[in-house]
Amino acid sequence: MPRTSSTHPFDALKPDVIIDAIEAAGFLCDGRVLALGSYENRVYQVGIEEAEPVVVKFYRPGRWSDEAILEEHAFALELAAAEIPVVAPLVFEPGSTAGMPEGSGPVSRRGQSPSGTVPVETGILELGPGTPSTLLRHAEFRYAIYPRRGGQWPELGTEEERQWMGRFLGRIHMVGARSRFQHRSSLSPEVMGRGSVDYLLDSGRIPDYVAHRYEKVADELLELVETRIEDAGQLRYLRIHGDCHRNNVLWTPAGPHFVDLDDCMMGPAIQDLWMLLAGSREELRKQLDDFLEGYTQFADFDYREIGLIEPLRALRMVHYAAWLARRWDDPAFPRAFPWFGEATYWEKHVAELEEQYWAVEGA
Repeated sequence: MPRTSSTHPFDALKPDVIIDAIEAAGFLCDGRVLALGSYENRVYQVGIEEAEPVVVKFYRPGRWSDEAILEEHAFALELAAAEIPVVAPLVFEPGSTAGMPEGSGPVSRRGQSPSGTVPVETGILELGPGTPSTLLRHAEFRYAIYPRRGGQWPELGTEEERQWMGRFLGRIHMVGARSRFQHRSSLSPEVMGRGSVDYLLDSGRIPDYVAHRYEKVADELLELVETRIEDAGQLRYLRIHGDCHRNNVLWTPAGPHFVDLDDCMMGPAIQDLWMLLAGSREELRKQLDDFLEGYTQFADFDYREIGLIEPLRALRMVHYAAWLARRWDDPAFPRAFPWFGEATYWEKHVAELEEQYWAVEGA
């Protein structure tokens, strides 16, 4: 496995930089900074004097364009305006002077670096002159600030909970179908599948004795996936969450809510349903029936998409390995996923792809 870089842009994201960024937006921090679970970006809960803490998300440099991030935010605000429980970013008015957790706060100013000697550019990334925005910049980082919302990882163990979750997703997709993203990605077998395999084969991260077998298995699997998707016919693509697994949902007595739409994209509705399923084939079918009973109260569902569950699972498996490889220069990844650097990972991964071929074949 090639050695990783000893530095990464996020290395500069020290507590004083985080606090400076929050205070540049008009909040008075109390010094408490708690890192929350996130690898793609960096997310922190920051204490505020005499107010509820806020959550700040610093975007991974170079991943999304400003326009793509603002589309994510606009989607979240559109959902919130429809009274759908999604935590949307705070909106900032140019020229305001104080951060307000329940509304909009301040903004464009030129700050100082933690040392106090080097000017740091701080301000709103506006859609147009004088336009309110949700995306801020401090030094080299773009960030957004959110109200804190609690909750627990959902069990989805009862019919009632699954129907509730289905209604939630149906409402999201009802809004998502109103328009299209212009700057965000679309679910694509070419990008998630072929692009991921090509990257891994060129990266040198797969041990030589496994690489040929990986290439053969992945090619056969993706060829079958592409056939299955083509056989499904013309699919309806709409704005979806895109990474809808249980770790991205928080459950409260009031029901479920999403706290992050970082991977929202154009895609078929089933992409936001299948990752919530778990268990045997019989259990999966019963769970899906419950989700769809709630879902179809608010949105139409194309039942042909059920046949895409195993092909989409195959794409995610291939894409996930490439995601880890692409992020391996970030020191957080070797610490969190040490097994990815071992040859045995690739042996197991190829075996899982072979098994998934037969799951797609039988779907």
